[in-house]
Amino acid sequence: MKITLENISKSFGRQKVLDELNLTLESKKITVIIGQSGGGKSVLLKHIIGLVKPDSGRILVDGIDISTLNEAELNETRKYFGMLFQDAALFDSMTVGENVAFPLKEHRQLSKKEMKQIVTEKLLQVGLTDITEKMPSELSGGMRKRVGLARALALDPKIILFDEPTTGLDPIMCDAIDRLIVETQQNTGSTCVVISHDIESTFKIAHKIAMLYKGKIIAYGTPEDIRSSNNPALRQFVECKFNPDTV
Repeated sequence: MKITLENISKSFGRQKVLDELNLTLESKKITVIIGQSGGGKSVLLKHIIGLVKPDSGRILVDGIDISTLNEAELNETRKYFGMLFQDAALFDSMTVGENVAFPLKEHRQLSKKEMKQIVTEKLLQVGLTDITEKMPSELSGGMRKRVGLARALALDPKIILFDEPTTGLDPIMCDAIDRLIVETQQNTGSTCVVISHDIESTFKIAHKIAMLYKGKIIAYGTPEDIRSSNNPALRQFVECKFNPDTV
């Protein structure tokens, strides 16, 4: 599914977060959106899934302008989406199995046996076995992210959104999550949108990279395009992130 954002503007009070932003997220590709902390990346992600409506502009998901839909229509559209939140956002009072099954209970009429089979299948898809009865508090940060992704995959979404998926993880686990994102996209053929400030991770996983700066997309292209760009704001962001001594 292709996602097109046309002239999207959004302000909160006097603060303009998005300023006539234009961006096309290609179908069946991984697009990583980079930019400074507090620069509007998460706000942009919330627009894509319909949690926030723009002040002006259109958000087309497979040709449908979701900014005009009512809540019931949005809920139907969101079935096409899976989202991995920054902290995995698992329900602490539920087991791993119950967490992964949650979207199925909300949107599907399935028997317990069918639900259990899907939960096992999705956990296996992210490399986890025999943990359905564990509680989130018993899991490492990396395992929580994987469970969060399994839950995001429960409804076989055509679009998967990742909000800072490697934040708070050590380098080895970051690499594992990067590989998992790539494998998930390849195995599902989904359109993936990743919000990140991790430049090393970005260049590992992205088919396309978009730089958000002062409410606009100031650079967009392949990793090679981004590496060779002469845009000063982009160059400063990329080079600072690559060289910790300059931060």
